[in-house]
Amino acid sequence: MSLLGPTWHVGATLLAPALRLHLRRRVSQGKEIAGRLPERLGHGAARPQGRLFWLHAASVGETLSLLPVLEAMAAAAPDLHLLLTTGTVTSARLLASRLPEALRPRVQHRFLPLDVPHWCTRFLRGWRPDAAAFVESELWPNLLRATARQGVPMALVNARMSATSARRWGWAPGLGRQVLGGFRLILAQTQADAARLTGLGAPRVQCLGNLKDAAPPLPADPAALAALRQAVGSRPLWLAASTHPGEEAQVLAAHAAMAPRLPGLLTIIVPRHPERGAAVAAEASAAGLVAAQRSGGHLPEPETAVYVADTLGELGLFYRLARLAFIGGSLVPHGGQNPLEPARLGCAVMLGPHTWNFADPVSRLLAAEAALPVADTAALAATALDVLTNPRRGENVAKAAAALVSASVDPTDTAAPTPRDALPGQVAQALLELLGPVAAETAQGRQPR
Repeated sequence: MSLLGPTWHVGATLLAPALRLHLRRRVSQGKEIAGRLPERLGHGAARPQGRLFWLHAASVGETLSLLPVLEAMAAAAPDLHLLLTTGTVTSARLLASRLPEALRPRVQHRFLPLDVPHWCTRFLRGWRPDAAAFVESELWPNLLRATARQGVPMALVNARMSATSARRWGWAPGLGRQVLGGFRLILAQTQADAARLTGLGAPRVQCLGNLKDAAPPLPADPAALAALRQAVGSRPLWLAASTHPGEEAQVLAAHAAMAPRLPGLLTIIVPRHPERGAAVAAEASAAGLVAAQRSGGHLPEPETAVYVADTLGELGLFYRLARLAFIGGSLVPHGGQNPLEPARLGCAVMLGPHTWNFADPVSRLLAAEAALPVADTAALAATALDVLTNPRRGENVAKAAAALVSASVDPTDTAAPTPRDALPGQVAQALLELLGPVAAETAQGRQPR
């Protein structure tokens, strides 16, 4: 048994008072909702009658990938209630806008309690879930240990484990075996993820594919898109999507480098966290550029050089508006954001070197010449200028990307031949089997015995 587990348990308990202060600071930063802070301490249970399946998705991308699974579970088990926890304000707001109307009476959202033992226990005793599933890499030792001790069968779905993370977990092999050994089922994104998870001691690892490959196109309001197109007219434009601190400066520098060659150039920046919109606009103004914020109800004016789209859930709108997008989190060591979303909408994609969060789809896109790598600010400016002045290049990249993401299966992974449109249903069936044979038979379309 690893000593790190008990150490983590004691350390988190001792840190609880400081974590309360940390949560209050996050409220002032727009990263928590004041009225819902008790949820972070495990309060707020409102368990419905009947069976309850708890699913946890860390943030926006994981939440969106889970929505088709929720629909499939609800359709297969009409009596089942669903609890969905997330860790960010943006994911909670996006869920409120994207959750299908038919699911709303059966899905409750709460913020996940922090990994403090008695907070986790309070949460579990209040909700008493019949089964639980965690998405991707949400491995909180105290929470998982408490869930296992409550006798709740657990699954890890769409699991990923990068080579870097595997090396870090390898420094504490006992803790890795304890954490991963509590899962009754693990569904990995790729065979490489499955191998790394197995190497760390995970039992029963399967590979069905990546739920993000199976996600539907991001939506867009047709009226809003028409208004933006009218406001922009024939101006050259490009998009920097889901940017993180440190990237906006590089995007603005690229704009300054391109502007002399592209009169009327419009750069649209969608910060990963909308609450940073004012800071991004101020940074653009300090660089001598006229900026406008979408959160203020503004459309781009003829003199607007930088349009800050600091609203929630509108990326689908801007991927349709722009034919070229840099995907953020990749020019700074964050690990990148989802490149499949713009590719699915026919938008040519530029990616920085830091893309380990999406290593598999990025490698497929690059191998198919369906994405454009940019190593730094100079490369970002040069590549964007080339595409904007040679539209055929961007069209070829976008077509290659659209063809790759529309394939029914990943042609490079013969070991995981699950059709992408069938993947959410297969994941739902596997999860319902945690509830026992009645749920499993219903999920397969048979009458329970």
